[in-house]
Amino acid sequence: MDIVIEFLKYSGFANVTWGHIIMIIAGGICIFLGIAKNYEPLLLIPIGFGIIIGNIPFLESAGMQIGIYEDDSVLNYLYYGVLKGIYPPLIFLGIGAMTDFSALLSNPKLVVLGAAAQIGIFLTFMGASALGFSPMESGAIGIIGGADGPTAIFLSSKLAPHLMGAIAIAAYSYMALVPVIQPPLMKLFTTDKERKIKMKPVRQVKKVEKILFPILGFIITAFISPGALPLLGMLFFGNLLKESGVTGRLAKTARNALIDIVTILLGVTVGASTQATTFLTKESLFIFVLGAISFMIATSGGILFAKFMNLFLKVGNKINPLCGAAGVSAVPDSARVVQHVGAQYDRSNYLLMHAMGPNVAGVIGSAVSAGILLAVLR
Repeated sequence: MDIVIEFLKYSGFANVTWGHIIMIIAGGICIFLGIAKNYEPLLLIPIGFGIIIGNIPFLESAGMQIGIYEDDSVLNYLYYGVLKGIYPPLIFLGIGAMTDFSALLSNPKLVVLGAAAQIGIFLTFMGASALGFSPMESGAIGIIGGADGPTAIFLSSKLAPHLMGAIAIAAYSYMALVPVIQPPLMKLFTTDKERKIKMKPVRQVKKVEKILFPILGFIITAFISPGALPLLGMLFFGNLLKESGVTGRLAKTARNALIDIVTILLGVTVGASTQATTFLTKESLFIFVLGAISFMIATSGGILFAKFMNLFLKVGNKINPLCGAAGVSAVPDSARVVQHVGAQYDRSNYLLMHAMGPNVAGVIGSAVSAGILLAVLR
């Protein structure tokens, strides 16, 4: 009986709280959305199962070294890649190796839409500060508006590691919910006529342009924002591997095996970091609300700035304002949403390639914004 009693004391049944149950249900919802709704399954399923892993209750005072926050535990070692910002640059390497910047090079003015969408980051920074968060915490929360999970993790690991779980979950959640959040805003801020604007076909980009762009693009952006050096360096390096034509094996590894492995480790450990005892707080609720506001402002900012640009563009050169919504860096989902919404009003209007321009510019813009916040706040 002593053995049985001792066993029960260490079991999850004896240590479970309502917080654990709530978080396990939340993990199940993430898995459901990934499988049933196909909302970013490569992200939500690892994160959802990670949430369940992190909220299996155990007696923390037993010193079994199994929890993600316990020194020398296996999960703690895996989480080290999140805490020290190791995983995000590797994700960016894979993103660079799978990204085609042709749409941006074909119509360089679309880069402005990627920059305009970053307004959500800085307005949310001010909002978080007004709610009592410290400047560094506010900067980490604001980056959620970029809808870029790796960038959010990278910046929060530097500025507010104690809020990383809530920030990462919020960032990835809003990335997954792009098809739900963006269409109502796109329809709200555009007219029927604007949604039907047809843009000129993208020009054929020369091979030399594709090779020079990652080199020159990295030098320029890194000089502007040295704080984003790890992210920008890996992004443009991955793209150079793709476009050089002589490193196909490396590019294939970066965009397939490497990014898949890192995504698994990142998703599971970020999910596991949401232990009920540290995650279910008033601050986490504020972060989710501010993140939603930030993402909506970013989407709206890109759309409205496209409308502003059209005031100075001649007929035939105007931009379909829907493309402005792709300025957030949820690649390629926000570009697909632009295509889907545009096709609802004109099936012959093919906007996907045009939307990819501000979409990839948003990836660069969010990384640059993160570097600026890191330099100024830290």
